[in-house]
Amino acid sequence: MQYFPLFVDTKELKVLVVGAGEVATRKLDLLSRTEAHIDVIAPEIADEVKAYQKRGRISLFQRSVNTDDMTGYDLLYMATANAQLNMDYAVIAREKGIWVNVVDNPSYCRFITPSIVDRGRLVVAISTAGAAPVFARTIRSRLETMLPQSLNPLFDFVASKRVEVQLRITSGKERRLFWERFFQQNNDRYDTVTESHYQEAFSQISHQGEILLFNKHDDANLLPIAAMPLLQKIDIFYTEAERDESTNTINELVRRDASREIIPSLSQLAEQYNHGDKVLLVVDDSMLNKLKAHFPMAKHLQPGAL
Repeated sequence: MQYFPLFVDTKELKVLVVGAGEVATRKLDLLSRTEAHIDVIAPEIADEVKAYQKRGRISLFQRSVNTDDMTGYDLLYMATANAQLNMDYAVIAREKGIWVNVVDNPSYCRFITPSIVDRGRLVVAISTAGAAPVFARTIRSRLETMLPQSLNPLFDFVASKRVEVQLRITSGKERRLFWERFFQQNNDRYDTVTESHYQEAFSQISHQGEILLFNKHDDANLLPIAAMPLLQKIDIFYTEAERDESTNTINELVRRDASREIIPSLSQLAEQYNHGDKVLLVVDDSMLNKLKAHFPMAKHLQPGAL
């Protein structure tokens, strides 16, 4: 992974954009949605950039950039039509500890700006590490269709309820079960019944756990899409002492904050199931048959089927 995705708090972020043409405008279309302080320096200013100044969203300096400008900023976007100027100032800025993005020149970029699907508090970022931006846009268009605009007010609603939920449900695990139940009932809509689903979720939390089984000799890449939501709910990921390639593959599909542990005794598994834990066990054929006999309620994840 060459580019590690980060979501940065922009409240005190200082950004400099050098250039004020079409490319700079595209950058400002995204940057203006943040809370960052944005300065733009360029001798010639496009009307679209001037519009951001009129709205008070950016500070505009109509002049050529100079080396004295390369200080006091967190991020720099070099978006001029002069490729050599972009590279020269990128080097200067990096020497001063400023993170730089040079338009159409990945080798001079300290960071890149991904394609983004914006639903308010829900933001999805897509990147191909600069290799295929056209394909990233294709993925974005698919996600734009999949994620309705109702998610914007829905997540505002959820954010407004988080303190109340924390006060009423002290256990972190119980809170997760609560929100799982809420989203299962409400889905992605925000309407007059959303509040009812929220209230109902307090009385419908299930304490029953779940046991998922996977044969270590199967190919996790061939699991059906329906298995993904199940894997993202796992609390504990159990494997044998040594992991192989297949185990590592399914490990990438399990939620990051799930515990990774060695397979325990059957009695401990039964206790965890009764306690409400959701567990995944990656085992060989003999252990798989033993677990299926001992836990008939377990779900066997198989390539192409559940």
